[in-house]
Amino acid sequence: MRIVIKVGTSTLAHATGRLNIRRAEALCRVLSDLKNAGHELILVSSGAIGLGTGKLNLKERPQDMAGRQAAAAVGQCELMYQYDRLFAPYSHTVAQMLLTADDFSAGERRTHLENTLFRLLEMGILPIINENDTVATEEIAVGDNDTLSALVATCARADLLIILSDIEGLYSADPHTHPDARLIHRVENLTPEIIALGAGSGSSLGTGGMATKLHAAQIVTAAGIDLVIAAGQNPDILYRIVDGEDVGTRFVSAK
Repeated sequence: MRIVIKVGTSTLAHATGRLNIRRAEALCRVLSDLKNAGHELILVSSGAIGLGTGKLNLKERPQDMAGRQAAAAVGQCELMYQYDRLFAPYSHTVAQMLLTADDFSAGERRTHLENTLFRLLEMGILPIINENDTVATEEIAVGDNDTLSALVATCARADLLIILSDIEGLYSADPHTHPDARLIHRVENLTPEIIALGAGSGSSLGTGGMATKLHAAQIVTAAGIDLVIAAGQNPDILYRIVDGEDVGTRFVSAK
């Protein structure tokens, strides 16, 4: 399969903004094993601003545009250094792609993006994609990496999008405030009632939340691609998802 995997800042970093070394090592090990099994993988990775916040010893994510862009500039270097280091023992080469919304617009830029993605995959390289937070402004920003991963999946003509999060999937209510909330394992129709379950925001270091994940589900299912949202605390869960097990919440496309 051709699979796009999105990992959020809360999966990659501690609350301090520093890299969660144990989890990052486990993620790269599992992704390497899946590549060894013959799957084509694209990784959409958040974390630049979060890691930059930690590396700059800031108490919280900068609130102003220039501050966020400065943190992203520092953090993106750290992010790619860590990925390059962690994939190297498994003999997998990574490539960095930093994108904005303009790259997905119809025309020459989208064609170049698709051609580059396909060539990297043909060469056995693992593309690692993030929004170009250092230069992106409101006019050209995708805005969150859940949506970015959905756009990448459609460009790559992927078979599956997996979003690893700090929550197990979509619940019937907010599990933080409703102890009786149940996990919804399968969604075949994105009704207004399902969309309404996406209220709430993401972590202090990230930008996403369930609303952005449901938006991603709308994009990919319309393109014939399934989406699975699952907890990223244990990257070994990727094996179960790829094997088709009933893990997290699967949004089924109308193929």
